[in-house]
Amino acid sequence: FFSPGSFRPPPRGIPPPPPRAVTPVLSLRSEASLRSLPADISLAPARLELRSAGACGALELPPGVSLAPGSCRGLRRLPGEGLHLRLRLRAAPGGAELVYNLRESLKPQKNCIFYCQSCGDVIVEERKFLRVLPLPSENWSALVEEWCCHPNPFAKSTLHPQRDDCFLGDTFFLLNSGNESHVPEPPICFSETSHHASQNESTLKSKENTRVFCKRCKTMLGETISSDTIKYYVTEVIVQPSEGSFKTIPRSQFVQSMVAQCLMELSSAKSTFRFTIKGDDGKIYILIWLLNSDTLLVESSGSSSSHNVFTLFGDIFMPNSGPVGTWNAVKVLYQPCIKSRNKDLADAWENDFGVHPLKFPSETCLELLLILGLSTTSLPPSLQCMNSFQC
Repeated sequence: FFSPGSFRPPPRGIPPPPPRAVTPVLSLRSEASLRSLPADISLAPARLELRSAGACGALELPPGVSLAPGSCRGLRRLPGEGLHLRLRLRAAPGGAELVYNLRESLKPQKNCIFYCQSCGDVIVEERKFLRVLPLPSENWSALVEEWCCHPNPFAKSTLHPQRDDCFLGDTFFLLNSGNESHVPEPPICFSETSHHASQNESTLKSKENTRVFCKRCKTMLGETISSDTIKYYVTEVIVQPSEGSFKTIPRSQFVQSMVAQCLMELSSAKSTFRFTIKGDDGKIYILIWLLNSDTLLVESSGSSSSHNVFTLFGDIFMPNSGPVGTWNAVKVLYQPCIKSRNKDLADAWENDFGVHPLKFPSETCLELLLILGLSTTSLPPSLQCMNSFQC
């Protein structure tokens, strides 16, 4: 999936960096008249043209992206898929803008408003934070014992933000709830030693009672941590400057962008490339293996004498920018784990210290799995799997 951003040339006056060379696999799935052989393929710096049996189709590349001369190779026809070939693209990396960047929006001394990403309802009124601080990893308390030669001084400590604080985690941020009216009251749990059978049910109900929902669309936004601390998931809330109005971002693009940013930041900071996607119910929904984070995705609907015959990816994944577009993307392999699928592998990854867990609302995990599945089905069948993982 993708961290969509617009491809732009470098600003004037700044020498452009060396062109980035990319070797993609290009799959041309065309109408019947263009599937027959022999076929003539001609390359120009920003155009690929295919002629077969009197029909003609063309693929135009976006500005700033060109084909390397003499790089076309591996031409073959696969039954039911069309023509496959490999060629090299050249692109000078410019300032690709992310669809949304949380860390740019959450800065000290900057007025901001928190919105529900799904419907745009205001979740937290205008706030200005004095401190915006990153949280340590989830197992930081256990690691303290390795650092200290005396008993853990933080054993009974918790990290709760003050009124003017915002703490950033891997997939969430913590705010001091103050007098926010949408925050539910902390649950009161009753348990007796003679009612062991009802304890699990009480715990489950208590978990439900701590969830925070949008008043308008009823989307789960986060959960209460204590009487004065609330956790919001980065995939459910969007933070924007108070001087502007709410800008709608399609749900699919937003989820992809936020998850991709999480993968990129963690792989860079911790050299972690395998991730488990967990729901707030504690279940593992997806196993993700990050292959690279510098993929260049070029999308074009193409043109022909009769129909648009080149379809690389559907509009569901990327911003609508016309017939051509270029986006930064992360390349992943994944395994679905719903309904006990791949349970042995999921258990092994869960116990592997080299795998980093990422927690999101369970509904968002299912959304992400659907996005990955649609991305996979948009590829030709021969490119949809690598070993036992889906592409």
